[in-house]
Amino acid sequence: MENKVLRKLFLGFIHIHILHHAKEEPVYGSWMVEELHEHGYDISAGTLYPILHGMEKDGLLSREDVNVDGKIRKYYRTTDKGDIVLQEARAKAYELFKEIK
Repeated sequence: MENKVLRKLFLGFIHIHILHHAKEEPVYGSWMVEELHEHGYDISAGTLYPILHGMEKDGLLSREDVNVDGKIRKYYRTTDKGDIVLQEARAKAYELFKEIK
């Protein structure tokens, strides 16, 4: 039970991380996995890619396919909608952290 609750909570944080980095510059899956690992998230590509695809489907991210050394790499950036959601998430997170600090 506790792991399920933490997993749901951390998935929300992961979405915010993705939006944050995709706003700064285009990101791709394997880089994002490594970035999340640096922040202590144990996430696999098999978990991340469906998240990225879902965020794209929801209109939060746009994707550009780029040929890199003969392989197609999918780069993701935030959309205008993704930028708005990120701003709202930052504001809510800030209020929450002020309260629980």
